[in-house]
Amino acid sequence: MSGGIVLQAVGVLKAFSGVRALDHVTLTLRGGEVHALVGGNGAGKSTLVKVLSGVYRADGGELRYLGEPVSFGSPAEARRAGIATVHQEAGLVPTMSVARNLFLGREPRGRFGLIDFARMHAEAERVLSGYGVRVDVRRPLGALGAGTRQMIALARAASADARLVVMDEPASSLEPAELEMLFAAVARLREEGRAVLYVSHRLEELYRTCDRVTVLRDGRVVHTGPLAGLDRVRLVSLMLGRPYRPRPAGAGQDAGTGPGGESGSDAPADPPILEAKGLTRKHVLSGVSLALRGGEVLGLGGLIGAGRSETARAIAGAMRVDAGQVTVAGTPVRRWSIKGAIRAGVGLVPENRVTEGVVPTLSVRDNIALAALPRLSRAGIVSDERVDRIVATFMRRLGIKATSPRQRVGELSGGNQQKVLLARWLAMNPRILLLDEPTRGVDVAARAQMRELIDELAVDGLAVLLISSDLGELVENCDRVVVLHDGAITGELIGPEVTEERIMAAMAAAAPPDPVGA
Repeated sequence: MSGGIVLQAVGVLKAFSGVRALDHVTLTLRGGEVHALVGGNGAGKSTLVKVLSGVYRADGGELRYLGEPVSFGSPAEARRAGIATVHQEAGLVPTMSVARNLFLGREPRGRFGLIDFARMHAEAERVLSGYGVRVDVRRPLGALGAGTRQMIALARAASADARLVVMDEPASSLEPAELEMLFAAVARLREEGRAVLYVSHRLEELYRTCDRVTVLRDGRVVHTGPLAGLDRVRLVSLMLGRPYRPRPAGAGQDAGTGPGGESGSDAPADPPILEAKGLTRKHVLSGVSLALRGGEVLGLGGLIGAGRSETARAIAGAMRVDAGQVTVAGTPVRRWSIKGAIRAGVGLVPENRVTEGVVPTLSVRDNIALAALPRLSRAGIVSDERVDRIVATFMRRLGIKATSPRQRVGELSGGNQQKVLLARWLAMNPRILLLDEPTRGVDVAARAQMRELIDELAVDGLAVLLISSDLGELVENCDRVVVLHDGAITGELIGPEVTEERIMAAMAAAAPPDPVGA
């Protein structure tokens, strides 16, 4: 049941270096209501949370808290007003006891101003038992599991008499039993009349816990309304900014494969050059299996947090898995690592080209030659002539625009930086290329060039795995698309089945089926 308005954001603006992260955002949070905040990468969720919690000041618009205009200058000021933000373990001190963490900064005091430990321990046990947490409150927090630590963070926020509790991805590291504890705690906050802003990418959580939803896209509010009755595919379409066309009644399965079923089209008959079988990592991947053939472009779709980048990193040896195996050209790869992946002919162009890809302070020449230097040297001496020849070849082939090969990469446009990173891997003569959001942050012309290049690579016989949040890019470029949801495969689409509607339907799957075999 909804109560009075606790906090309103009215026309809030926030920009960084002239780029608007929040563009006239309006949000109303009521007591006794759990309000979901969703959106894709770069939608503005984190920025809005930081404005509400005092980390940032808005550049424009107004915040009204309990009916009065406010402007929080710091998180501490927001906390004193009654706004508690629960990040994943942020602000917790692992070496301190559970009780000290719970009452940090507001410990009960006795005579002479000393901490009354007996009272603090008793009160900590009382507060935590109300949230289903029963632990020795004298133990160091770091000795407890991630789920228990998360519940303690939530209990600390609630016990501080917060009128608004902001929960930022609270369930990403929780076990099923701990999830039930979280849901019960959220229900309790609702019953107590508090306002809850629940930020998550997991649709199951949202539909289980939330009353209303606000969808952000590119810093703007594109939808606000009740969550009940809002079709999941419709919610996904709002997040992605793609048209939504409801299925006619009785039209059959939304996705290319039914739960646990096979696709309606025949897969390519050529033996796969790459197979990933049962890739599993706790809270990240759950039995992901896929195959990739030479000359094929395989798309990997899914919402933020679905496990797309993690799948690519596991295949490229950049992330360890708890179970599963990677096979290249029929040979199982043991002791998989980045070096082993490169030797096997696997190259990964990561999503974040600045922090994980190019070296901005180095030249175009040095960036392209970086990975290939061992092959270009004899007796430890690098042949400048061979390096120059290879760099010139790929600058010409990819159309990299620079004043010269000696220009610093950091001075190039985003599209040209992406091409430099791609050239580095192509100089290694890979057999398998994993492209994670290769057109993100580049202009329209660079996007078109990148798409043409992907086609050329496939024609040349490379096996390409393409990760993209752009449904149109997946539809236009890919022979097949595997869709992930919460770390598991929910659909595999082939040929004419690869449509935006079917991809969105698989993204919105309520309960992931058993992993679909490659």
